[in-house]
Amino acid sequence: MGRKISFRKAEFERDVDMIHTWMMEDHVHPFWNLNMPLNKFREHLRKALNDDHHTLYIGCLDDVPMSYWEAYWVKWDVLEKMYNAVPHDQGVHLLIGDKEFLGKGYSLPLLREMVRFQFQDERTEKVMAEPDIRNEKMIHVFKRCGFEPIESIELPDKTGLLMKCERGEFEKRWTP
Repeated sequence: MGRKISFRKAEFERDVDMIHTWMMEDHVHPFWNLNMPLNKFREHLRKALNDDHHTLYIGCLDDVPMSYWEAYWVKWDVLEKMYNAVPHDQGVHLLIGDKEFLGKGYSLPLLREMVRFQFQDERTEKVMAEPDIRNEKMIHVFKRCGFEPIESIELPDKTGLLMKCERGEFEKRWTP
């Protein structure tokens, strides 16, 4: 790819306006449903940053912020009841925020690096995802990364496609 991928933890004051702008984008809000006034979004983000079951990240290319990530423990998420979850399963949510970075093949390398990061916890054997069933582009990226579709699930805010990426499959696919 020829670009440096990095992730940093999201910080409220530093990132709230940028993330809010991304949530308002036409390619984002149909799938995230967080296109709300800034004052309401500020409350949402503050609550999310204080939730111990997940960590929010800003994904960067060559140190330029361009994506938003949520890495979370399935154990304390609504997803826990949707399949036979085990204690150290992790989940991932993502969006490419800045339109300048769309359609350039960045989603797969970014997702691969985030999943690789999640598998650094030796207890984690599965990373789960549940992209909106309508989001065919992201479902395709998840499959290319090594995620296997399981079934459609009804979540409070969407119909998602439950997908899993098992450590062995991921390592087989991405270890040189």
